Amino acid sequence: MCVAAVAWNAHPDWLLVCAGNRDEFHARPAVPLSRWSDGSGIIAGTDLTGGGTWLGVTEAGRFALVTNYRVPEGPQPGRPSRGKLVTDLLTGRAPQNMEAMNPFNLVMVENGTASFLTNFPILERRALSPGMHGLSNGGFDVPWPKTLEVQAAIERWMAAGEDDFSSLLHALRNECPGAAPAHPGQGPEPRFAPVFIRDSVYGTRCSTVIAIRHDG
Repeated sequence: MCVAAVAWNAHPDWLLVCAGNRDEFHARPAVPLSRWSDGSGIIAGTDLTGGGTWLGVTEAGRFALVTNYRVPEGPQPGRPSRGKLVTDLLTGRAPQNMEAMNPFNLVMVENGTASFLTNFPILERRALSPGMHGLSNGGFDVPWPKTLEVQAAIERWMAAGEDDFSSLLHALRNECPGAAPAHPGQGPEPRFAPVFIRDSVYGTRCSTVIAIRHDG
């Protein structure tokens, strides 16, 4: 039940501010955030099961973040890895087999522009408008309470004019259940409602803050 908020071109100093948590089964192996040694310029974690990554940036200023879109039937086995989407976009390659993948939401930045990409219910790509946006495991910008909580943390941080990201990381560690969804479908079941999920089998694996200035 990943959660992330993205402020795009919403501050005079910062082109992009992103704060988010990756939630996954603890048994799924991964490598923490690092500079990849393959010459790609990618700085990201690595999913050792499906390959690729869930979030990353490059020295050239590219950025990409993917979340799974939950559907009642669940993910179908044998589909191409959604993590490869991020790897392809960070290296400037055109993503392949997107319609064959399990449902996803993706935000990307390249050449000073930002886009949202999804394959559910249909393959769609559109420009990201300046302002605050939220990603979860539902529809893009659907106001899940935990998503709104992370968005509010970024808004407070930008209003304070800080360069210290500790308040954002603190917000990503919040284990309180939060408010109930205003409508059905605007949030996960209660055990997945906190921004930070603590569980022995499945929970928050990493918290990440990425900020890119207008001048790079």
